[in-house]
Amino acid sequence: MSDETPIVPRLGEIGLTNFAPYLMNRIMGRYNASLREEMADLGLSTPKMRALAVLSVVEGPLIRELAIYTVVDPSTLSRSLDQLQADGLIRREVDSADSRAVRVFITDAGRSTFESLWPHMAKAQARMFRGIPEAERQAFTATLQKMLTNIRKHEI
Repeated sequence: MSDETPIVPRLGEIGLTNFAPYLMNRIMGRYNASLREEMADLGLSTPKMRALAVLSVVEGPLIRELAIYTVVDPSTLSRSLDQLQADGLIRREVDSADSRAVRVFITDAGRSTFESLWPHMAKAQARMFRGIPEAERQAFTATLQKMLTNIRKHEI
């Protein structure tokens, strides 16, 4: 067995266009930017949109779980939830099993707001996958799911 450390290529040797984290950041930056106008028309920011998106499919997560699902810093999420609650788009309830924990639920108004944004989100996703065969898209999504499993810190 060799004690030699394998040589890792430098970023300049790989190039930005071959560095997956860079590509993922660019893609998500463009995706979010493409939705900015529609979100603003609904009074939403990216963290608010993410919260409503998650709450539209996950029933009553704890706030700490919502922070993981939304990939939003807890303090930013807290401010966003305050605003969403003030706008009547979500409600918070103390967890029945732990009075220190709070669960978050989407309201009918929140669901309606999200549903009006959803076609724009779906269109933005479709634009990203334009010209990519369904089998390739499914394989890519499966690869992303494996990558998330490799790096995640939580079971979510």
